Amino acid sequence: MADPTKVFLDEDDIPTHWYNIVADFPTPPPPPLHPGTKEPLVPDDLAALFPMGLIAQEASTERWIEIPEKVREIYRLWRPSPLHRARRLEAALGTTARIYYKYEGESPVGSHKTNSAVPQAYYNAQEGRMRLTTETGAGQWGSALAFATQIFGQTCEVWQVRNTYEGKPYRRILMETFGATVTPSPSDKTEVGRALRERFPDTTGSLGMAISEAIEEAAKDPGASYSLGSVLNHVTLHQSIIGLEAIKQLEKFGEQGPDLLFACAGGGSNLAGIAFPFLRENIEGRMNVEITACEPAAAPSLTQGEYRYDFGDSSGMTPLLKMYTLGNEFVPDPVHAGGLRYHGMAPLVSHAYHEGLMKAIAVKQRDAFAAGVEFARAEGIVPASESNHAIAGALAAARKATEDGTSPVILIGVSGSGQLDLPAYSEFLAGNMLDA
Repeated sequence: MADPTKVFLDEDDIPTHWYNIVADFPTPPPPPLHPGTKEPLVPDDLAALFPMGLIAQEASTERWIEIPEKVREIYRLWRPSPLHRARRLEAALGTTARIYYKYEGESPVGSHKTNSAVPQAYYNAQEGRMRLTTETGAGQWGSALAFATQIFGQTCEVWQVRNTYEGKPYRRILMETFGATVTPSPSDKTEVGRALRERFPDTTGSLGMAISEAIEEAAKDPGASYSLGSVLNHVTLHQSIIGLEAIKQLEKFGEQGPDLLFACAGGGSNLAGIAFPFLRENIEGRMNVEITACEPAAAPSLTQGEYRYDFGDSSGMTPLLKMYTLGNEFVPDPVHAGGLRYHGMAPLVSHAYHEGLMKAIAVKQRDAFAAGVEFARAEGIVPASESNHAIAGALAAARKATEDGTSPVILIGVSGSGQLDLPAYSEFLAGNMLDA
């Protein structure tokens, strides 16, 4: 076909293995530490919260980890996801750049989160853990886990950050449609939630707070597990399917690879998913892709945080992770990109950034939504609030390329659909949106 607009792969082209960046880092990433002993974690330290199948992936240094056939069967509902050439956006910008975007909004819940939710539910079911607890920011991860658990006959309990529980009711309804119970966090259902409400009576909540509540509930029940939608190594592993597909699809477009790659970054799962397979190409000398993490100015962990050991939750219940962090008690302003309102960054993303293997920028909320509207009017897809940050970074790069007279290949990770974010778009279009 002449000048294709999008490229699909066949279902038989769904990768058979996930890619583990740990095998290819020039220097090994620092290990997580036990919060009491400050010694590197051993598998038994995590057994109360995770099944051994996921613990093994968390600690693995193997380059390729096989995707179970049952997981690949469910992936076929939405994978492979399409890679689009943004021709109408290029025309609207008048840019000399060639812009592509990998769109994860065609999954059952409209985001990339199902890529990890399904294997997490699978490995828990394999070990008889039929009750899963979790947190969610914007509601995309909670929706994904609710969808995945109903496939395997499990129950799902979600603590949703209070700000988005109140501001995005349709996310809650979606989770409940898939059978989950949803509680605004911090809540009065857990000891840590009650303590947080007493300490911060007017808090809008945060992912760190919701994580603490979900962990407390899982730890009390031997038949329960805690599931996390970002940050941990096994989550970034599962998301690598995005970048593995994108490499094949760019080849079908006749491209050698992108020159510039932009993805939104909060906890790090979406960024890692699309970027790590390309980072491998960089490390092995086949490509030279400039990777940029686009984080919200309201939670700028990479661009303003410290690289040190910190807890992944607000109450100090998790292992200590070496990551870029704003401090585990940091509560971001209640911006609309709820999935990015996290105090820290995935340890593997943090390690890559610390080693100079990727860059980072902080994007203000109004700039992000301005880019999202521009993208929607050209491409016909309303992006998720989170994805708008990556689009803003990419549009700035495309405009600069035009000024410089260059024609880079730009790849954007569009992590999900914004159809349930329309109240936020309404606020922006009415001129009422604040940056913080």
